[in-house]
Amino acid sequence: MYIPRAFLEERLPVLHELIRSQPFCSLVTVGASGLFASHLPMILHGNQGSFGVLHGHLSRANAQWRDFSQEVEALAIFSGAHHYISPSWYPEKSEHGKVVPTWNYAVVHAYGNLRTIEKAEWLSNHLQELTSQQESAAAVPWKVTDAPAEFIESMLKGIVGLEFTITRLEGKWKVSQNRSERDRRGVIQGLDDLDSPESLAMKNLVSDRL
Repeated sequence: MYIPRAFLEERLPVLHELIRSQPFCSLVTVGASGLFASHLPMILHGNQGSFGVLHGHLSRANAQWRDFSQEVEALAIFSGAHHYISPSWYPEKSEHGKVVPTWNYAVVHAYGNLRTIEKAEWLSNHLQELTSQQESAAAVPWKVTDAPAEFIESMLKGIVGLEFTITRLEGKWKVSQNRSERDRRGVIQGLDDLDSPESLAMKNLVSDRL
């Protein structure tokens, strides 16, 4: 990934936090058929290995789990907040007009070694962990054990587990750091005026690096 120095984010806790807050990733591998991408939630085990280990699963009908080269790193892309930035928000626009639109975003690329797991016990534990994570905000969280055991057993036969050992992480926080302080404050105000969940999320990222 192209990362100008101003946008580089290397702090492991910050990278891990984005992965945890935005667990739905694009998993890209290379196999005999070429590039293959799937979209799936991943659970980060941050205390394992140097950079953490990701757990996920694919449908058994998805050819990706059979067709990927273990000789080539896999890539998991986690996307955070993003938003269009209008040049009209820059005070410098009225002074010289030499401004253009752009798009701000935060993203983490995780590279690593991928392996498949078909053990029923591992898959069961993974689904319980994934469900608990995603149901945590519910007033009455749904649990895997709420479904009939024989039904869950049959569903487990239709998936394959993934263990992704992260070997390197790239973080890019493109949040107007290359603009003057006046322009960044203009961006913050513009995003605040829009007052949408997306604009306010980006406003916070720009503010954090002011």
